[in-house]
Amino acid sequence: MSILCGLPLLECVYCLACARWAWKRCLHTAGHDSETWGVAAAEEFEPIPRLCRYILAGYEDDLRHPLWEPPRGYGINPDWVILKRTYRHTRGQAPPYFLYVDHQHADIVTAIRGLNLAKESDYAVLLDNKLGQRKFDGGYVHNGLLKAAGWVLDAECEVLKELVEKYPNYTLTFTGHSLGSGVAALLTMVGVQNRDRLGNIDRKRVRCYAIAPARCMSLNLAVRYADVINSVVLQASYSLFLDLDDFLPRTATPLEDIFKSLFCLPCLLCLRCMRDTCIPEEKMLKDPRRLYAPGRLYHIVERKPFRCGRFPPVVRTAVPVDGRFEHIVLSCNATSDHAIIWIEREAQRALELMLEKDETTEIPVEQKMERQETLAREHSEEYRAALQRAVTLAVPHAYSPSPYGTFQEQDESEQSDKSNADSSSGSSKKSKTRESWNQAIERFFDKDKSGHMLLKKPDSSG
Repeated sequence: MSILCGLPLLECVYCLACARWAWKRCLHTAGHDSETWGVAAAEEFEPIPRLCRYILAGYEDDLRHPLWEPPRGYGINPDWVILKRTYRHTRGQAPPYFLYVDHQHADIVTAIRGLNLAKESDYAVLLDNKLGQRKFDGGYVHNGLLKAAGWVLDAECEVLKELVEKYPNYTLTFTGHSLGSGVAALLTMVGVQNRDRLGNIDRKRVRCYAIAPARCMSLNLAVRYADVINSVVLQASYSLFLDLDDFLPRTATPLEDIFKSLFCLPCLLCLRCMRDTCIPEEKMLKDPRRLYAPGRLYHIVERKPFRCGRFPPVVRTAVPVDGRFEHIVLSCNATSDHAIIWIEREAQRALELMLEKDETTEIPVEQKMERQETLAREHSEEYRAALQRAVTLAVPHAYSPSPYGTFQEQDESEQSDKSNADSSSGSSKKSKTRESWNQAIERFFDKDKSGHMLLKKPDSSG
């Protein structure tokens, strides 16, 4: 009798738990994740709408006679395009891209296109990964995206090196959307680790903007490379209960599973949403194989709770460790906010509002320069605080910042010294120039007796 009386009680508890979960999902808006972040300044956000237009330009067959040009144009001088690679050139090893020298903004840009749903080769890059398959630089990365990054650097290394040496005051920027964002982020990682092969470029001159980023690296790497990698996520207008937010940076579902289940994507995301809600965030942080959106995050927020319509966008930025877009927000337009066209439009709108605010306050030139210096200092302090936060939360393989610079900077300087010493002899110099980027990536690994690749352990001496 007591058992029969207990069954309705269990059913009530179960129903209440489900109702609580649904209520939290409906009330949790995308803006909640970044509500404690700082507001981005116009100086740091200015490149993002421009780079979005560069990525859009990659879809044109002829930039001199564009067919899909946005109202503002692409802002590209066709004479400054160094090279353009299509699927015919990449042979499915990487998405199409082009190399552009932006003399107006003193920037050397590699812009990589996003996923082409009609190309099997793009799916092959995404599907070439398993959980925990590929280790790199003390963490985990997406295997297919890393191989694509190695292919691009192997193909364009000499061109990039010549441009870096020809324009010593220009920045080197890698940017991409969706699939291209993951390739661009890992391009930046590999390039920073092998700066001696890019004309010994200073780390501060290298940067990456991942638009609608894919989860492509573990949390320790996402935080460690936040000084050079920036990710842009759009959350557009609010529609009653369902918040419209880009799904790709939020869902921890492996990319290969998403695109295997493309025709039942809403069902997959819903199931993953319920599963992730039941997993404590502490457990997520301690999983070294879990992949995250890379670097510093810029969140374009345009919403009002329980209201319809469009509102002025606000851009928030931070280098978060915990609360790094771990909540999947149920949305009827999750995939549309992933589109580069909408991201460019909202980013440009947000930038115009920032510039209007600056013009209204009429800030003198000297104060603007001081503000830029202060902004760079604040970003550096925030970056070091994030590194320390990762250690405090016991994130696997997280390094504590050193008063003499971060650990990876010391390792890179030691690596550069070793490569310079090796290049002093003719034979080693000859072998160095013949080494491909994929071989350079493999130098970070050893093999055990069974032939499996293991990350090389850093020298603990000293």
